[in-house]
Amino acid sequence: MTCRSMMIICLVFSMQSLFAQAPQDWFHLDNATDGYNGVSTNKTYKELLKGMTSNTVVVAVIDSGVDTEHEDLASVMWVNSDEIPGNGIDDDNNGYIDDIHGWNFIGGKNGNVDKDTYEATRVYKKLHAIYANVDGSKLKGKKKAEFDKYVKVKEEVESKKTSAEAGLAQLSQTEALVSSAFDALEKALGDKPLTKENVDGIDPGSDEQLGIALNIMGRVFAQGEDVGSIAEMREELASQIEGQGEFYKAQAEYAYNPDFNPRTVIGDDYSNSYEKGYGNNDYEGPDAFHGTHVSGIIAAARNNDIGMDGVADNVRIMTLRAVPDGDERDKDVANAILYAVDNGASIINMSFGKGYSWDKKAVDKAVKYANKKDVLLVHAAGNAAQDNDTAENYPRDEYFKNNGKPKGKFAPNWLEVGALSWKDGADLPATFSNYGKKNVDLFAPGVAIYSTIPDNEYRNAQGTSMASPVVAGVAAILRSYFPTLTAQQTKEILMSSSIKSTEKVNVPGSDEMVPFSQLSVSGGIVNTYTAVQKAKKVKGNKKVKNVGKVVYP
Repeated sequence: MTCRSMMIICLVFSMQSLFAQAPQDWFHLDNATDGYNGVSTNKTYKELLKGMTSNTVVVAVIDSGVDTEHEDLASVMWVNSDEIPGNGIDDDNNGYIDDIHGWNFIGGKNGNVDKDTYEATRVYKKLHAIYANVDGSKLKGKKKAEFDKYVKVKEEVESKKTSAEAGLAQLSQTEALVSSAFDALEKALGDKPLTKENVDGIDPGSDEQLGIALNIMGRVFAQGEDVGSIAEMREELASQIEGQGEFYKAQAEYAYNPDFNPRTVIGDDYSNSYEKGYGNNDYEGPDAFHGTHVSGIIAAARNNDIGMDGVADNVRIMTLRAVPDGDERDKDVANAILYAVDNGASIINMSFGKGYSWDKKAVDKAVKYANKKDVLLVHAAGNAAQDNDTAENYPRDEYFKNNGKPKGKFAPNWLEVGALSWKDGADLPATFSNYGKKNVDLFAPGVAIYSTIPDNEYRNAQGTSMASPVVAGVAAILRSYFPTLTAQQTKEILMSSSIKSTEKVNVPGSDEMVPFSQLSVSGGIVNTYTAVQKAKKVKGNKKVKNVGKVVYP
């Protein structure tokens, strides 16, 4: 079978496997009573929190932007009561004009950043200007280390860009082949409907296009899904191909293109990581899908008979746009953290990450400031199916020295979250999730998560990006119903009360089997019910030991 034929079949197989096979609210369910490894949200409200009072908690969402007018989010958006909307004045003197629901750090007077490069590309461009014509064998010390980094990032960026360009060219050929294959199938069926029986009765003979179509349909029928008509199949496949094409185009033209620089629309001094006051108050930006989905998981209005329920019931979402279609920049992340802390956030959700860091020192300073002000940071571990104990992943909770090397000291107010599937047994961890016995703290639901998206709509999405806000939501419940708990206590409770499992599972990205407990520090799955039970026994405002790397039994 040709490579193009295999691409079509893989696209169809991927399309069919995306259908959710669990309840839309599975992440709220309880394993014992409902049979799903959710976080027991509904059970907790019904049995443990009923009749209790709570304080409103602000959760900052550093992300791509949020649809602040969404029917399930409008009532839970944070409002800066010290700012007068639309008067063009910084009424509260916090350095940001008309910041009613938060701030956009990747926008300016000239518009908003949409696409951006990956950090690897930016590092490559910077080092290429220094080492492109240098003989690395003559270098020593810091210069040699930097040169080696250049060699590594050069290979990564150039190979990825070439691969994306090749994929884009092949995809256009695939699109034509898809059309021909379904033309042949339509002709062979005549007036007969698209059913398994009718397709099985077709003999392709020497017709290659018809053979491809029959192979595709065989795989689709094996999934047990209702395929509808050929016209519907064409439409779905066209959508899949278009999406794949957009991905390749973005990789080639933006993500891995060293000559692409969208930063000019902001008008800031990018060389100054400590500059303040840049940006605008466009909370949604060009594409708020990701940030809106994340926000719904945390706090979509509960029990309003609309759409879906968020995890926490007394939360206000502060939106901080700092994540483009590409890698976030350390300057913007640091400033977003500082803004959240200074404007009353108790928890910050960070569903983003990258393999390189431009200015980790600036981010470290912001993280330390958040710790000093008792703010909990919740971060997605990443979707590369990699071991974060050995692979680089940023931002991260380990502080760095001035020479760029790890200190061996960790932020005690930081939770790193891996993604859980709705399946039991070997498939418990999501196949894409990063993991790490030292550098991932716990796991939470992150597959087929149904939540809010822009324009009053809802959709499933998956990733550690979805698992992180589940944990942020549970943390918000604790800090709302038990307001004397510190950020560090909240972290300790979530980790120590997590549901432990020694069941053997597939290590994401490989065929290796290990006990689930080996994939994270706590060895467990976050659970609202057990966390609330433990919170009821903990006295607040108590200094706790840095639990960043404690291994729980």
